Amino acid sequence: MSRLLHLPRAKLVIAVAAVAVLSGCASVNLEQSLSSANAATSSFTDGQLTVARDQSEREALRQRASDLLSKPLGQKEAVQLALVNSPSMQAIVAQNWADASTAAQSGRIANPILSLERVRLGSETEIGRLLSFGLLDLLTLPTRKGVAERRIQQAQLRLSSDVVDQVTQVRQSWVRAVAAQQTLTYTQQVFASAQASAELAKRMQAVGNFNKLDRVRQQAFYADTATQLASAQHQVTAAREELVRLLGLDDAQAKQLRLPERLPALPKEPLSPLDAGREASKGRLDLQIAKANYDAAARAQGWNTITTFTDIELGVRRDSVFDAAENTHSTRRGFEISLQLPIFDWGGMRR
Repeated sequence: MSRLLHLPRAKLVIAVAAVAVLSGCASVNLEQSLSSANAATSSFTDGQLTVARDQSEREALRQRASDLLSKPLGQKEAVQLALVNSPSMQAIVAQNWADASTAAQSGRIANPILSLERVRLGSETEIGRLLSFGLLDLLTLPTRKGVAERRIQQAQLRLSSDVVDQVTQVRQSWVRAVAAQQTLTYTQQVFASAQASAELAKRMQAVGNFNKLDRVRQQAFYADTATQLASAQHQVTAAREELVRLLGLDDAQAKQLRLPERLPALPKEPLSPLDAGREASKGRLDLQIAKANYDAAARAQGWNTITTFTDIELGVRRDSVFDAAENTHSTRRGFEISLQLPIFDWGGMRR
């Protein structure tokens, strides 16, 4: 469909479209995402999540990791070490940046298309220029911007949730590593006692003060404690290696890792069920993510219904016609509207 219109009107249409596009773009800021995640998880992590984007920043994080490894690593320090040293944390931040950027991109209008053509018929030459853009994209821009902002919010909430999950794994791994080390110390003491008892039983039987049955019992206890000692040693190695992996330590850093000899003392009294429930429900990230998912889906529902039926493009045309025989030059201006007809596909499967 084509219709002539004056050049000032064409310029007005293009200007309105440009202003609408520039004012309606959703954007994402990595520093803002990190600040939001740190604010949401500060009471749980006791540290600051950051991302190293160049060599100097990586060196600064490595120096911070060396400072934390210079003394026995407590649970709080283990979390801080994971935040600044673990490649998994860096990957979580990078993935969040990519997801948020994709969400922001979905709220922007597609670039306009410039089409050029040159047609010659006898002595007449026609040069056509067409600038077109998605009219439906422009009309639905406010809706898509709102959906994009909610998806960016989802990405920020998922970043906080992923950080909490990773920190929880670090805390649990630290407890298992220290507990395994403590268990090994106790098992070594039991093994030493069992070894001494078995040797004493052997000597007492030799002088007739122990019968064979009592000596066999002591020997079985000694063999059992030897098995427990081997299992405890294996558990220490496995728990330590799990913690090393979660902290992202290399070989040199792993050799520096020292853990406390004992777990912290238990609180004097447990939390009441009411307090425990209040703490568990405070700041529930899973509920916030679910609500953000619902809001984004509800906001996008009407827009999806329209875009799955059809698509509309608006184009501004300017043609120059040169007639070599008559030595004349004329210009034609107008606009085009392209409408996708839903004949074969009504968009039901996409909806």
